[in-house]
Amino acid sequence: MAVMENVNRPERIGRLGQVKVYLGKLFRIFIFERDWKVLPMSAAISLMVAYVVGNSMLVNMEGTLTGAFAFVCVCIWNGFFNSIQVVCRERAIIKREHRAGLFISAYIMAHMLYQAVICLLQVVIAMTIYRLCGIAFPEHGIFLPFGMLEFGFTLWLITYTADMLALMISCIVHSTTTAMTVMPFLLILQLIFAGVIFPMEAGTPVGCVSKLTISKWGTNVICAESRYNSQVSKSLFGALWQFRDVPEIGKIIDYINKEDLRMDIDRWAGSKQMVPEYASTKTNVAICWGILLLFAFAYAEIGVLFLLRVDKDKR
Repeated sequence: MAVMENVNRPERIGRLGQVKVYLGKLFRIFIFERDWKVLPMSAAISLMVAYVVGNSMLVNMEGTLTGAFAFVCVCIWNGFFNSIQVVCRERAIIKREHRAGLFISAYIMAHMLYQAVICLLQVVIAMTIYRLCGIAFPEHGIFLPFGMLEFGFTLWLITYTADMLALMISCIVHSTTTAMTVMPFLLILQLIFAGVIFPMEAGTPVGCVSKLTISKWGTNVICAESRYNSQVSKSLFGALWQFRDVPEIGKIIDYINKEDLRMDIDRWAGSKQMVPEYASTKTNVAICWGILLLFAFAYAEIGVLFLLRVDKDKR
């Protein structure tokens, strides 16, 4: 079923009217053409991540950072798969309808509204799974009184921004094959430049590229909401534990255990590893939210500009 097959004489319908028509068509496709399959897929991914993250979230710095990055990866994966093919698979139809009076901005707006709902459903499913699996969330948010609600909004915003990036790519490329070829490179870019696996120094070219990724700002805001800087770190004791077979190190570990100094060491290690970008302040959270929203609308606008050239397709 084509998205626009029931749009009669689009030149007689204004932009808002076209948005309503296409939005209704998208939801009918969701129900009758099994586009709802993205929901169980996101549930399966969330379940796997919940199993890996376990109960380490909000317990120590290492667990929180790993969990934050895992949540961001789920959001980006879901967002990419939601819309990476939705425009390019209908490019010929869009070209015909555009010549008949279709407003490209109305078409993209319909997709933006539709994808916002899909992303919301995915996040609700993910948050439910995380909660049932025992993953802890902040009791109170930075802005909102309920930490879980604010955390869910952040996950939705990350997912939606990734969705808009994929929508932009779908507007640029001319075939689903090209879209699926580009997507792995986008995923790798987000993973590498998040600054979690590989440290990114500010002011360097690599650091500048990192600031253009969804994963960077998504990880920052989740760590801020999770109170990363107020948690302990097991890195120092963990490093000692790796060399416990060395007699001198073994004596140090025995002394630490005997004097019950483990928590003091973890607190001290945590105080030396605070990250300003992870500070739990309204300013940090607002900046991250604002940048993600800016990315989302910029991606959509770029998609519109490229799709306006659909009449020039040679096919």
